[in-house]
Amino acid sequence: MTYFKPIKILCLLLFTAILFSCQKQKSEKQGQPKKVAVIVSSLNNPWFVVLAETAANHAIELGFEATIFDSQNNTALETDHFENAISSGYDAILFNPTDADGSIANVRIAKKAEIPVFCMDREINATDAATSQILSDSYAGCVAIGKYFVEKLNKSGKYVEILGLVGDNNTWSRSKGFHSVVDNYPELQMVAQQNADFDRNKAMEVMESILQVHPDIKGVFCGNDGMAMGAYQALVAAGKAEQVMVFGFDGASDVITSIEQKKILATGMQFPKLIARTAANYALEYFNGKRDFAQKVPVTVEMVNQENVHDYEAYGSDE
Repeated sequence: MTYFKPIKILCLLLFTAILFSCQKQKSEKQGQPKKVAVIVSSLNNPWFVVLAETAANHAIELGFEATIFDSQNNTALETDHFENAISSGYDAILFNPTDADGSIANVRIAKKAEIPVFCMDREINATDAATSQILSDSYAGCVAIGKYFVEKLNKSGKYVEILGLVGDNNTWSRSKGFHSVVDNYPELQMVAQQNADFDRNKAMEVMESILQVHPDIKGVFCGNDGMAMGAYQALVAAGKAEQVMVFGFDGASDVITSIEQKKILATGMQFPKLIARTAANYALEYFNGKRDFAQKVPVTVEMVNQENVHDYEAYGSDE
């Protein structure tokens, strides 16, 4: 019995030392700024650059440290970012998911680590993982675009739809909103529906291929502005830019300019700065003790066309 006493004492001393170290680290962290990770699906799209930079800059304005992580539309890389954020002691995550289903596990990992996650623009297919999801009302925005599309095409003619990422709920919310209107007009015929992953170059290639089979289309509805610009480039190259009307979604800088120049017909103006600032503000409220956040917070989308474009600025306002 006497033989085990020194070991017990040593274990007790070791446990006390670890406990003291953890308490010291916690105490030291309490005197430091909160750390916020801004994890976005891709920085290859200017819209997401605005979202990420606004979120990080506003977090800094609120007194936090902020770091941007680019997932490059890869859920595995996104997982690495979450693990890094958790192990590095980040206190909150402002998150733009890569995939509505594939990103759920990452959010749950953060929740288990007691780190709040505020989704920005893109949602995940779970209502018990993220602390809150601040989302553009893509469906309603595309209902408005659908009505304008029907009007400009005079309720008849062949058209094309170019979809975004198939794993992103925004892709289908936009498509469903658009079709909730357009499908009521039987003389409007969709001759092709292909995805281009929200990528400008892919959309240009898709449009080039479609034009070879369907040279007589009257309109193109694209799930984001990058794809709208890619489709327009293909139409210019084919000498059809004057015959085919292009509609986008986002409110990106180059499309706003193209609408002013009467090249693109319309877009759905999202407000990434507002979304990003709201997410950062929610993080502050969480740090101050709030826990009862709405699971989904819709942000209005407004249609911009050649008649009202001068009332808007690229990517909307952050007010």
